[in-house]
Parts: sequence; C-alpha cells; structure tokens
Amino acid sequence: MKITYQISEVAPYINWAYFYHAWGMSGKPEDEKAKLRQEAEEALRQIDGTYQTFGLFELFDANADGDDIVVFSGKWKEKSGKRIPLLRQQQPGSDCLCLSDFIAPQNISPSSFLFPLSSKIGLFATSVSHGLETDFDADPYQKMMMQLLADRLAEATAERMHEEVRKQYWGYAKDENLSIPEMQIEKFQGIRPAVGYPSLPDTSLNFVLDELLDMKQIGIRLTESGAMKPHASVSGLMLAHPKARYFSIGKIGEDQLCDYARRRGLPVEICRKFLAANL
Repeated sequence: MKITYQISEVAPYINWAYFYHAWGMSGKPEDEKAKLRQEAEEALRQIDGTYQTFGLFELFDANADGDDIVVFSGKWKEKSGKRIPLLRQQQPGSDCLCLSDFIAPQNISPSSFLFPLSSKIGLFATSVSHGLETDFDADPYQKMMMQLLADRLAEATAERMHEEVRKQYWGYAKDENLSIPEMQIEKFQGIRPAVGYPSLPDTSLNFVLDELLDMKQIGIRLTESGAMKPHASVSGLMLAHPKARYFSIGKIGEDQLCDYARRRGLPVEICRKFLAANL
C-alpha cells in the first residue's frame, strides 16, 4: 500500500534529538537548540503543500527457516516462497539473535505458536519528494537545512506509518495509546529494524525488499550497492512479536559469510564487500 503524507502530517513525529546531532548541536545550550528548531519548523511550514513524503508497506504471511524469513505472496505464493536471508550474532557473550527468531518457524501451526501474529511480517519503505534534495542548491545553508529535514521527515514518515500499521492495517495493537515521545523510545509492541542498521547491516538486502515492494512506486531507486536514492529514504521490516527487540549483529566469521552468500545466491567476494564492516 502506498500512502502520501503532507509535511504537516508527519512533522509532529520528527525526533529532534537526531536533528540536533546532525547539526553538531548535541551538548549545546537549550536556547541554541530552541532557536535552531524554531528556524527548522518555519522552514517546514513554508514547504508544506509544495513537497510531500511517501510511505509504502505490505503485509505478508511468513515463516522462519533457520536464518531466513520466507515470505509468501503474489508470484511467490508457491510453497517455496521468497526468502529474506539474514545474519545471526556470533560474538562470544551475545544472545546469538537473528531477526528470524521472532517469526514462527516452518511446519508449526500459528495457532500453536506462542504469538500467532508472528506468522506475518511487514515490509516498508519511506521517502520524500525529490525536490527536497535538489531545489535548494543555490543556497548552501538552505540546502543543508532541507537535506537534514528531509532525512528526519523520512524517519518521521516511517514512525507515523508504523503507528497506522499497528493500530489499523495489521491491527495487532488496536488499543495502543502512546504519545509521540513514547513511540520515539519504542514503547510500542514489536520492532521496525531498518536496512543498514545494526541488525540488518547489509544494504544490498534492499534488492530483495524491492522485489517484494516495488520501491519505484514512491520514487526510490537503488544504487549498485543497494543504497537508496533519494538519500532521505528508509526501508526495513516490521515485526510484531512482543518479545522482539533490537540488537547488533556485530562481527561475523568466514563460516557465516560463506553461508550467507550461499543463501543470497551471490559470490562470497561480493557479500564480503557488502559486509566489510562486520568482518
């Protein structure tokens, strides 16, 4: 499902702490931060109605098969499904978690599983009007302001859309009543791990998600490494299991690299480039 949002609809969901950090304002006096935020909010009011943000999500039946999540939908409705290969923690002292741990395994009836909704998964992507990254080149300060606001708006769109998914479209948290600050510290049930972040470090997984979502619907194109354009874009998974939590994959060994490459159907050396920071 594709959703278009006005700037004013998602601006309340902006996490300003990350905006300050991007400006190098962390630790600065509150009055300086307040002045910057006032300027940013005025900029948001000025672009409201001219530019928009975009959300895209789909909900799928899914099962875990080892460190893969198998998705069943559309042209992949056949028994084999479409696989999303994932990585597992290997570091000594870690919990050895993989995101597939929060999805019901294959050959287990959802009704007999601890949490039936874990036999589903959500995939998502969000982005912004291309003009937010191209229309302000003549003024370096405005260009920087708009780029950082665009980044925050893409994240805010994910926050807003995820709330709607939990309460309406998936509906596993119909009675959720959280404030935006509570959502920003992730008090909601489930998680929304993004591609490129610690539990999903391989940005090339965007190619797999794109096959399932068709990201060009909201203007996203992928580079050779799987990075998204516009830069102000976010993609990832939505998991509903109440015990799901965020974690970092950390360093992996040659054994897992080779297994992951096999499951991705790619040469080991290609995966080595994608996962260089984790080796």
